[in-house]
Amino acid sequence: MRPVDLVPLRLRSALALALASAVGLVAFFWPFVVEPGAALDSSHSGDAPFLFVAILPLLAAVVLAELTSGGMDAKAVAMLGMLSAVGGALRALGPGTAGLEPSFAVIILGGRVFGRGFGFVLGATTLFSGALITGGVGPWLPFQMMAAGWVGFLAGCLPPARGRSEVAVLAVYGAVAGLAFGMVMNIWFWPFASYGPEVSYVAGDPMLDNLRRYAVFYLTTSLLWDIGRSVMSLLVLLLAGSALLRALRRASRRAAFGAAVVFER
Repeated sequence: MRPVDLVPLRLRSALALALASAVGLVAFFWPFVVEPGAALDSSHSGDAPFLFVAILPLLAAVVLAELTSGGMDAKAVAMLGMLSAVGGALRALGPGTAGLEPSFAVIILGGRVFGRGFGFVLGATTLFSGALITGGVGPWLPFQMMAAGWVGFLAGCLPPARGRSEVAVLAVYGAVAGLAFGMVMNIWFWPFASYGPEVSYVAGDPMLDNLRRYAVFYLTTSLLWDIGRSVMSLLVLLLAGSALLRALRRASRRAAFGAAVVFER
């Protein structure tokens, strides 16, 4: 079924979302374009606060652009807050334990039902609220927010489907997204640490050589952890996806998002 666009991504909100994604891409991948031999900080502790300060206003700009243009109303903001709180609370059930993160199902379903713009903001705010609940605030948080935002955005871009086919598509996407999230998140720290000649980033080396080293690093350190997130997302969406989709769409119909307000005399 076609998603309800609670954040329709008109010009201003689309620009804000594109800028936020561009900032995130630069934050993740700038070590790969530095000059050979340039000194790299051993962590993102220096630039993470600036990234956090940049991302929050851009997320707010996505929402405010639609609020001021009439594309989003208070009911949509309330839905965003409720799902962010639910997703954040679910993170407390297993805050990264063996990669088990049921909150990813909420992000994916929210993006599917309420559109890609909503999914992007939901992903970022869910990770933010979850970090506040679990005490997981650190230099990794803005990177998690961006990566989860992309997960929600792409969920809203999935092709139309109905019934069991839709649940199957979401479950497969959840499994892939669970792995992809881990692959991307490793980039926030991998270039800055030394793990040995076969698995460490080398500034100035050909991209294929660094990708080979990263592949070895990922397979030997992170894959099993990310499989937990992937399998958890797959199972939650397969077992409860249909019921949750119906519940969210029923709430959407009753809330009448986007309906014109008519004042009677």
